[in-house]
Amino acid sequence: MKTMKYIFLFISMLSVQFATGQSKLPVIKATSKKVAINDGGFLDRNAWSLSPKARPDVYTADRTRATKCVTFYTDIDSIRVKVKPGTRYDFIILLNGKDSCYTQIASAIPPEDKLKNNIVTNDTIPFTLSVHNAIHVKAIINDVDTLNLHFDLSSFDFHFTRDAILKKTKLLPNKADVLAGKAKPDYNNIGKALKLQIGGMIWRNQEILPTNITADDMDGRFGWNLFEGKQVEINYDKNVLVIHSKLRGTLKGYVKSKIGFTHSFAYISGSFEIDSKSYTGNFLMDTGSEQAAILDSGWVARQNFSDNLKVIKSSTISDPRGVKYEMKIVEAPLFRVNGFTRTNVPAIILSGRNPMGFEINYLGNGLLKHFNMILDFKNDYLYLKPNKSST
Repeated sequence: MKTMKYIFLFISMLSVQFATGQSKLPVIKATSKKVAINDGGFLDRNAWSLSPKARPDVYTADRTRATKCVTFYTDIDSIRVKVKPGTRYDFIILLNGKDSCYTQIASAIPPEDKLKNNIVTNDTIPFTLSVHNAIHVKAIINDVDTLNLHFDLSSFDFHFTRDAILKKTKLLPNKADVLAGKAKPDYNNIGKALKLQIGGMIWRNQEILPTNITADDMDGRFGWNLFEGKQVEINYDKNVLVIHSKLRGTLKGYVKSKIGFTHSFAYISGSFEIDSKSYTGNFLMDTGSEQAAILDSGWVARQNFSDNLKVIKSSTISDPRGVKYEMKIVEAPLFRVNGFTRTNVPAIILSGRNPMGFEINYLGNGLLKHFNMILDFKNDYLYLKPNKSST
């Protein structure tokens, strides 16, 4: 067995690109394309596959405002780098002694643009709330194609369904042959959206990712990280998303709490109150789900969560991979978040391991739609207040 050589580079990452900085890049070696990554203490043994063609191949570290270490492990070598918000670090992984894989570790928080931050903007995006509680907006691709997307606080980037990519856009390079039955669709070779518009907001040369997971009747979804460094207001009373570059004035009626992040997913704290007992946990905000709450089986066991609740329904669900999960829906008498309460909350209790791979609960839009929200992704705070539907 080959001895793994550890190269620990405790170097604060600089905001540099391959063309402009780091005149001599660090080099580590590999004989396999598979790379394991330890990101701030979370080890993923199948996190990365080397791509010699990418210049650079960018790994975006899980989001945090704290300094942390990220370590790449090849089959024979390793490199460890300190990651700070707004920084990047470049290095080379030499594959089989001949292929140079230019690699970059980037903070999920981009470098601060002080000039741009001095410009105050507010973009308003109208939406409708679907019958399945999805925040539904219209997106226009390359000034021609219109798609129905939903805003999902538990998702990232732009994801379109494979069916929508094929039938509603021109992003698939072999679309004509696929529709004629002469070829299979190649969803690994989707073209970028040269222009993607939602309301007055425009994204240029935007990468699109294929998916099988989206809210009912939607062509895809877009996630919170597209608004990194901004404040996102979700106003269910007026049916608008307002993207603020800077909040102004007093936020009358709103209560403030901290937003946390795990694996780059944004979460908030909340608690169930049952028979004079409080069960507190962390909850992803899943505005793509029509459910009220979904409880992690590990959290339920660790909390010794009440098993004396009214069972509304028991059933089996399958994920897109065909994996089946037993679940039951119970009625919790009271849930508290930011000091506000909701009563008789239906909560799904998963019986098996959380498909996310880590312990976390969820709040769906069946509950969240009763609050107007402002999510401050610059300072990581949530502002919440009951809206008209909460009465």
